[in-house]
Amino acid sequence: MRLPLLCCLCLVLLPWPAVADDAILVFTRTARFRHESIPVAVDTLRTLAAGQGLRIDHSEDGAAFTPANLARYQAVVFANTTGDVLDGAQQAALQAYVEGGGGFLGLHSAADTEYDWPWYGELVGAWFHKHPPGLQTAQVMVANDGHDGHDGQRWSVTDEIYNYRRNPRPFVQVLATVDESSYEGGTMGADHPIAWCRPMGRGRSWYTGFGHDAAVYADANVLALLRRGLAYATGATAAC
Repeated sequence: MRLPLLCCLCLVLLPWPAVADDAILVFTRTARFRHESIPVAVDTLRTLAAGQGLRIDHSEDGAAFTPANLARYQAVVFANTTGDVLDGAQQAALQAYVEGGGGFLGLHSAADTEYDWPWYGELVGAWFHKHPPGLQTAQVMVANDGHDGHDGQRWSVTDEIYNYRRNPRPFVQVLATVDESSYEGGTMGADHPIAWCRPMGRGRSWYTGFGHDAAVYADANVLALLRRGLAYATGATAAC
């Protein structure tokens, strides 16, 4: 049966994903270093998603990245992925998904992923450069952005603190920075972003550098930050 022209136009104009389950896809494939904290990250995301009325599907199979499959999800999370994890067709599917209205959330070494794909570099905001050895305790400064009354809040966190290949600030909205005077090995200077977000086409991207150490997923401040990221990536809130 032939659809009326008006219906066809509606189908074409609907933002991606046109129909999505109450679910997010958590992707943890690694082609380089593998974080021992990945199972904890997945369990934490499952709990946080449930608090927002969502479930998660966890996969390490790049075959999950097809237009039809991604249309099932409200957001895609790269949780400590590393290296080249998607082939060309899978990359095209993720790009179309995000630019068409889907959400992306990256944790920690999501910034150590897909270095040969320029669009992904813009999606994640900044690629990993290096980090100081071991875990360190750093002071975190929350940006003055009018979100949840946390403007200017400072707190400490113990984790592996990334330095990035560029300062993403000109391209993103910075949500939190780390104070390099509070730990050793920072190379980005007085402005060292550690969490940020940005629109991508009709979609959304949110990233934090936290998530190396399993224990950080029990940190109340990091959990609050991740709740914020999930809400933005899934489109539950317009502000990140």
